Amino acid sequence: MKKIVVNSALGILMAGVFTSCGNGNNNESSDSKEASDSSATKVSTAGIQQSDWGETDGKKVFLYTLTNKKGVQVKITNYGGTVTSFVTPTKSGASTSIVVGFEDLSAYLPRLPYFGATVGRYGNRIAKGKFTLDGKTYKLATNNGPNALHGGLKGFDKVVWDAAPLDNANPSLTLHYVSKDGEEGYPGNLKVSVSFTLSDDDELTIDYNAETDKATPVNLTNHSYWNLTGDLKNTILNHTLKIDADKYTPVDTTLIPTGELAPVKGTPFDFTEPHVIGERISSVPGAAPGGYDHNWVLNHKMGTMDKVAELSEPTTGRKLEVYTTEPGLQFYSGNFLDGTIKTSLGTPIQKHAALCLETQHFPDSPNRPNFPSTILKPGEKYHTTTKYKVTLEK
Repeated sequence: MKKIVVNSALGILMAGVFTSCGNGNNNESSDSKEASDSSATKVSTAGIQQSDWGETDGKKVFLYTLTNKKGVQVKITNYGGTVTSFVTPTKSGASTSIVVGFEDLSAYLPRLPYFGATVGRYGNRIAKGKFTLDGKTYKLATNNGPNALHGGLKGFDKVVWDAAPLDNANPSLTLHYVSKDGEEGYPGNLKVSVSFTLSDDDELTIDYNAETDKATPVNLTNHSYWNLTGDLKNTILNHTLKIDADKYTPVDTTLIPTGELAPVKGTPFDFTEPHVIGERISSVPGAAPGGYDHNWVLNHKMGTMDKVAELSEPTTGRKLEVYTTEPGLQFYSGNFLDGTIKTSLGTPIQKHAALCLETQHFPDSPNRPNFPSTILKPGEKYHTTTKYKVTLEK
């Protein structure tokens, strides 16, 4: 959920190519080259290594490698706040990346579908690219058919963030970005920080913070694509998914919510008990190419940190647990992936090669008064947290 804390009340200072809610990291371990000693610079904070990764928009781009005491690694670049790999062991002892990503900055500079990126100012879709706030109508770029998607033509996924390692017990990196008033059509100067922390329990925690000088919609999320086999030659259709949600938000043919909060019981959207993803995917209603690209209304209380989903894969024994304070979860089954984009080794990223589990507020909330509000006002603090925990089932 989006948790907004009002300063006066609490006095707490908190520090498409593809028309999907969509990623493209290389899950194959052989695609993952370690930075050479000559290009890697050790950062003062333990467990973090910084490497030069190129330049764009006249700014330097770096790749940060977070390593915990078990040797699990997460790589993040300050271009787009992008998670490029999350390397964990399988039950056989092999280590591969469970998120899809690329080796080089150049692969991210074309208009790719949000692989691993930090998405904003508004994650997911806004109908017809417009909303009305305080009596004024704001117009956004329609970059997803008739709708606005993931912050616009140059959202947070396509900018260079300022980066600073944190002096924490666990390797932690904070990214900062100021979105100017009017950027991509949104009102207000929005100051954003996103922190990534890797624990020794193989948990990647992402904390999102923001404040504004004008009322504005805010809905930040991470857009990693997951494949727990670590090999994109395998689809995610044999993965098992559980989502703690009794309702979901049905959508129209352009994937905009109708406004209804519909029960999942008796439908292909019922993941209250674990189901193999491919079991009912052909029964999901909607326009081509079909599959899941919907928001689930999570059962937990907004603002509390609870486990809301579990994804597991039998051959590797990996299980991914998702915890969040957010009210919604977008499950996208990689429907629009069509092999056009290839991994660093040239493997085509095909349909259902990976999936997204985007913690969020509901799509089109600025136009839906019955949905939880995404409006951040001056004097308020936006703060949400999501955690991805990897475990092994022997």
